[in-house]
Amino acid sequence: MPLVAHNNLPTFERLAQEGQTILRTKHAQQQDIREQHIGLLNMMPDAALAATERQFFRMVGESNPIIQIYLHVFTLPILPRSEKAQDYIDRYYESFESLQEQGLDALIITGANVTEVNLADEPFWQPLIEVVEWAKEHVTSTLCSCLATHAVMEALHGKKRRHLKHKRWGVFPHSITQQVHPLVRNINTRFDVPHSRFNQVDAEQFTEADTIILAESDEAGVQLAVSEDGLRIVYFQGHPEYDAISLLKEYKREVILFYQGVNSSYPPFPTHYFDTVVKAICDEYQQRLLVCKERGDPMPMFPEMLITPRLHNTWHDTGSAIVSNWLGLVYQCTNPVRGLPLMEGIDPNDPLGIKAHLK
Repeated sequence: MPLVAHNNLPTFERLAQEGQTILRTKHAQQQDIREQHIGLLNMMPDAALAATERQFFRMVGESNPIIQIYLHVFTLPILPRSEKAQDYIDRYYESFESLQEQGLDALIITGANVTEVNLADEPFWQPLIEVVEWAKEHVTSTLCSCLATHAVMEALHGKKRRHLKHKRWGVFPHSITQQVHPLVRNINTRFDVPHSRFNQVDAEQFTEADTIILAESDEAGVQLAVSEDGLRIVYFQGHPEYDAISLLKEYKREVILFYQGVNSSYPPFPTHYFDTVVKAICDEYQQRLLVCKERGDPMPMFPEMLITPRLHNTWHDTGSAIVSNWLGLVYQCTNPVRGLPLMEGIDPNDPLGIKAHLK
């Protein structure tokens, strides 16, 4: 599904330079196939704002070579922003109010940084829930990523996430648990997904909320689940949108925070992510950093250029395939009128007509 560059958002040009198909509005208007309008609620902090934007744009843009997709990016005004980030948002992002008027076929909600123990105490909680409640009535399907999954599970089902004893981060193997669901049609029955979080919603909680678990990991828990109807809400607990270097960037940031004294301990390696050579490079670097820290010398340059060529992306294709299936299902069910979630005659309790075949 080629993306339509319907405004001057820099991400369109960046992806075009990477070789992704980007349609200009003039060319898109000459094609007869009905377009899709997808909202992206980007709640990530300033440092990750544009990168998260690009990651989800890639996944959506690679999903189908025919259907035209208009991606509408917006955020929550209550989230704190630097002057530079706010200027970027003011120039390129749309408002939730305008999207309510225009309508959306589907919605993606990203994760966010949190500062409170309880999600309901976060300043963004109420504005986020207002978006979710609106989407339930007006959007065919909403895809929740990471923290958004935790928030929606708590808001709609009263299932509060559980705090883990340590940060779960790395690349973990997963298995399909419901092969008859069209969301996981024609994808690998075993695949990797990156995770990076201190909390999780357990499988038992998903089951108690009558959701349908489609993929999970013995190590990392549930990755993919859908609402009881099979489509209206899709839950990701991991990050299939991540780039190959995303976890490396997080590791580097944790190292810097240790050197600055913000964190008291040196970060462990992300699980199943570094090979033995990279681990040796990082171990050697840690020893040099500890010496510099003790002496009060400047932090030595992190060996990112040595590590990056040895990192492998083992999750992107499967993640893109799932998103492609998702958008295909949305296209089949969506009412031609934007703002009306389902075509006439479709059962809102079983829009895909598959509940009888699910366990």
